[in-house]
Amino acid sequence: MDKKILADKVSNINYIIYSFLPEDDRYRELICDAASYSVKAGGKRLRPMIMQETYRMFAEGAPETEMLHAFMAAIEFIHTYSLVHDDLPAMDNDMYRRGQLTTHAKYGEAFGILAGDALLNLAYETIAAALMKAKDEQELSRGVKAFSVLARKAGIYGMVGGQVLDVYSEKTEGFKSRMDEIEFIYENKTGALLEASIMAGALLAGASDKDVDQLEIIAKNVGYAFQIRDDILDVTSSLEVLGKPTGSDAQNDKATYVTYAGLDESQKAVERFTNEALSAFNEFDNKNEFLGELFIYLINREN
Repeated sequence: MDKKILADKVSNINYIIYSFLPEDDRYRELICDAASYSVKAGGKRLRPMIMQETYRMFAEGAPETEMLHAFMAAIEFIHTYSLVHDDLPAMDNDMYRRGQLTTHAKYGEAFGILAGDALLNLAYETIAAALMKAKDEQELSRGVKAFSVLARKAGIYGMVGGQVLDVYSEKTEGFKSRMDEIEFIYENKTGALLEASIMAGALLAGASDKDVDQLEIIAKNVGYAFQIRDDILDVTSSLEVLGKPTGSDAQNDKATYVTYAGLDESQKAVERFTNEALSAFNEFDNKNEFLGELFIYLINREN
C-alpha cells in the first residue's frame, strides 16, 4: 500500500466530511464544537473510503455525486457517534482514542452523550437533504435503497444489536460468551457498518442486487478479520503505537476471539477470513485494485 496515495485519499475524504459538519452559533457552539472535535480527532476514514472506492468500481467512469459525498459523511458521522458512546463511563470508560482525549474526557460525560446523539441525527439529516436534491428518479431510487441499507446496518439488526450483546456480556457477572456469540458481536458491532459502506457505494452507482449481495459477504469477512486483528493488537501493541489504551480487554475480563482461542488461532482466523474475502472480491471482473489492497492493508495494520 502506497502511504502517500492513502494519505491523499484520507485528505480528500476529510475535506468532503468536514463540509457537512454543522455551523455553530452562540447557542449551539458547545455541542457543535464537541461534535466537530469527535469527527476531526482523526481516524482511517475506512468506511467512507470503502464507499467511495466501491462507487468508483461500479460507476464506469461517471463523476462522483453530491449524493455519494453525503453518504460518505453520514457513514463517518455514524461511526464516530458509536465510538463517542463506546468510550463513555457506562460503556468502556476510555480516556484516550486516536492519541487524544475522548469526547467525554474533554467535554464531560453529558456532552459526550449529546455529541454522539447529535452526530447520529446529523447523519440522517445529511442524507435526507441529499435525497431532497436528487437530480432524477433514478438517483433518488438508488439513494433510498442505500439509505435503507445504512439505517438497518446501523441499528438493532446491525451495529447497535452487536453492541448490546457486547455490553451485556461484559457487564453481566458470571456471563461467559460462546464463540458463536463473539462472532455475532463482530459481525454486527464491527462488520455491519463495513457492509453498509460497501453496499451503499455499490447501490449509489447502480450495481446489481447480485453484486451487492456478494459485496455484503466480502465486507462481513473483512469485518471479522479487522476486529480479530484489533483484539490481537490490544494484546501485542502499545498506547504509543495504537493511539488508545491496550490491555483493556484482559483488564475488563472481556471475552474476545483472542481470550477464547489464543493468539495463534486468532491469527489463523484473520488469515482465513481475509482469504475468503479476497477470493470473493477477485471474482469481480471490474474489481477496484486499490480496494483490494486496502482490505489487506487494514487487516494487517499495526495501529
